[in-house]
Amino acid sequence: MKIHFLDLVYHQTPGTTPNAKGINPPRLLLEAFLVLIGLGACLLKLPFAAVEPVTWMEAAFTATSAVTVTGLVVVDTGSQYTLFGQLVILALIQLGGLGLMTFAVLTALALGFKLRLEHQLVAQEAFNEISLQTARRAGGSIALFAVTAEAIGIVLLGLFFVPELGWTEGLYQALFYTISAFNNAGFALSPDSLSAYVEHPGISLSVTALFITGGLGYIVVMELFDKRCWSRLSVYVKVILLATLLLNLFATGTILLLEFGNPATLGALDSFWDKLLAAWFQGVTPRTAGFNTLDIGALTAGTSVLMLLLMFVGGAPNSTASGIKISTFVIMLAATRSFLRGNLNVSFFKRSLSSETVLKALATATIGMAVVFLGVLSLSILVEDEFLDIAFEVVSAFGTVGLSRGTTSELGTAGQLIIMAIMLIGRLGPLTLGYTLTVRRKSRVRYAKTEFPVG
Repeated sequence: MKIHFLDLVYHQTPGTTPNAKGINPPRLLLEAFLVLIGLGACLLKLPFAAVEPVTWMEAAFTATSAVTVTGLVVVDTGSQYTLFGQLVILALIQLGGLGLMTFAVLTALALGFKLRLEHQLVAQEAFNEISLQTARRAGGSIALFAVTAEAIGIVLLGLFFVPELGWTEGLYQALFYTISAFNNAGFALSPDSLSAYVEHPGISLSVTALFITGGLGYIVVMELFDKRCWSRLSVYVKVILLATLLLNLFATGTILLLEFGNPATLGALDSFWDKLLAAWFQGVTPRTAGFNTLDIGALTAGTSVLMLLLMFVGGAPNSTASGIKISTFVIMLAATRSFLRGNLNVSFFKRSLSSETVLKALATATIGMAVVFLGVLSLSILVEDEFLDIAFEVVSAFGTVGLSRGTTSELGTAGQLIIMAIMLIGRLGPLTLGYTLTVRRKSRVRYAKTEFPVG
């Protein structure tokens, strides 16, 4: 029997315990995240977790940001939290990042559920298929994938941090930034993130490699490792890789053009190659990584608007990234192109998508826009700030990016609670929506068709 790794439907098997009856996996994940946030807040509130005592609100906001791998902060991580506090944040990031990737399989197995294929997401070959007998090892494989990627990251960053900071501090910084980057968390030990290394190709390229790998996810990286040939890759992986490359190149080129003469950003760098490196870093990080080597508040309005789009799109499904996901974005573009060409079939690489898949993408994008709109509306009422700054904060929270134009600490309690809720929705929403769309019952009622004007 074959199952699709991500398109799983849970149903009770004969002989399972009554306790497993009626359990909703997304709700269980939400409850687990809330417990993790609560535990993290309690640990960060301990006297020895911070240099100066933090409030419950500051501790809860930091814990939520870490568990949802966002990176928005109201308290500077490097100067305000002790080593213990920073290690708590790292643990929350790791648990939050890996937890979402492994949840679909581990929940089903732990609760004694069996798995059956109900629907397909993109096409027959959209995701790798694994046998039911090997599903039990999937969680371990994802953990091994993460540990391997992070070990490589620690070695790479250690080569640059150790000569500058010494063995102890250098390795610790390498560990911190590796875990934060791979999980697309964006937490940094400096208040200006990685701005001190804007001209350092080793650190900039190593960090971007880590968060791009995390943003591609287990499915894509493992298939690349196994197939090693473009023609043998599944349609899903081809689409994700191509879209990621094009988006990254487009973002880099546009930022280079818009910021080239800005004396507060790229204009302050001497060589063209330094400007290109900084534009690359700032172009790829909005897709939920959250680090910055340029002052976000000093970016031009055009660059900030571009980043709104990149943050909203996010990374690949089943990765450490969030947003509406790049697959949703590509499907919406493909559907629009097909309609404008008078073709009712939406296709990639000579493979057609089902109408159900297109509707799922539409639902995901619509719900994402609704969350962002309500967030911007709420903060506009509560906070007196520039509209662009408020919109930037909300989209950053929804995409669990962590970039900010300096608004986070000025939101007040009500505003921070809204941002916390948006971070949680942005992190858990796609999974919950996907589960709901997968397990819903199809209506057997059919009505006569009618024409309806659009546009």
